[in-house]
Amino acid sequence: MFFQIKAYLKFLWHSKNEHAVHSPFVFSLITKCFYDKKPKPEYEILEDYRNALLKNKNSIEVTDFGAGSKVFKSNTRAIAQIAKTAGISKKRAQLLFRITAYFKPENILELGTSLGLATSALALGNPKASITTLEGCANTMAIAKKQLQLYNINNVELITTEFSKYLATHNSQLTTYNLIYFDGNHSKKATLDYFESLLPTITNDSVWIFDDIHWSADMEEAWETIKKHSKVSVTIDTFQWGLVFFRREQPKEHFTIRV
Repeated sequence: MFFQIKAYLKFLWHSKNEHAVHSPFVFSLITKCFYDKKPKPEYEILEDYRNALLKNKNSIEVTDFGAGSKVFKSNTRAIAQIAKTAGISKKRAQLLFRITAYFKPENILELGTSLGLATSALALGNPKASITTLEGCANTMAIAKKQLQLYNINNVELITTEFSKYLATHNSQLTTYNLIYFDGNHSKKATLDYFESLLPTITNDSVWIFDDIHWSADMEEAWETIKKHSKVSVTIDTFQWGLVFFRREQPKEHFTIRV
């Protein structure tokens, strides 16, 4: 916790708003998407989805996986508690919806379904998108599947798998993902492994979102490595998320933006 507080104070010191941004691409994203305060009817659906989970007092066994498909944590938790502590926040769900609606990606990959809170934001952001979401825990995936069906969200393929196993067997050369949301194993090695594995899927307009980039020193190191990669042109640090773009026409630049 102390590390995250220190990281947040450092973020506040360096962060800017739209007035300090001179890139037309980033300025437009910030003003038309990040700072869009207009109400959306989809926000009510996202809130109903969340509230249904927060009211669910049933417990399930939750399994997390480490490297090489090894189980490193398995415990029984209440669904409501998972939604409260492990799910995407209300504010971030709305932002993820706006980002998806802004870029209108046709193919989306999510690493880390959990209970489907972020999945629903992605799906509602572009109902025409084809979404693949991966989750290692079969029990949380079952809840997500039930919830998505309940809210008639039908543009999602749910796959229960360990991420690295899926990425190793899935032929990424034949797939183009316009948006990838990384919310799985929050370690440096896993994050960089996913990054390298999925690089063949990028296009000039790809958008990648990494969750919890300031979770630990380990994750901050992973984020710095990603920023320096030769194929990365623009990155945006919003503290909880790191957004990555591969636009060849853009000069390499990093932004730290309050949202």
